Amino acid sequence: MSNTFHVALYVESIPDAVEQYRRILGLEPAKVRADYAKFELADPPVVLSLNVGGKPGTLSHLGVRYPGTGEVASGMVSAQNAQLAPFRQDGTTCCYAKADKYWVKDADGVPWEMYALLADVEAETASDPSLRAFLRQETASSESAPQACCGS
Repeated sequence: MSNTFHVALYVESIPDAVEQYRRILGLEPAKVRADYAKFELADPPVVLSLNVGGKPGTLSHLGVRYPGTGEVASGMVSAQNAQLAPFRQDGTTCCYAKADKYWVKDADGVPWEMYALLADVEAETASDPSLRAFLRQETASSESAPQACCGS
């Protein structure tokens, strides 16, 4: 398994967005909940997640899904060595999935979620206050910080 690019977008309506992305991508979603949906493209390898809770039509965050936790640990060390100030989360439940992950931000404050999927879960988890604080640091507006379990 290789790395997979991750894009998370805010949408107004999950049912409407799912229907539109079915037509755009020509495939069925891998997961749909009342407040979340996920499409997994094989070629190119992309995980597209749709989230409510932010300004519709805007970016929630970007990321990379690694094949395993070893790659997350290596990436975390690289991010620390590069002085990117990563925020680590081990075994966290977010977006109906359990994952080991860390977050970094680019020069403009765009959050990047670097993670390995451990398991799908049926329940969403409340947002992490320490992650919200990390994402809000040096972020120009609260609209650019991820919502739901990923932020405020």
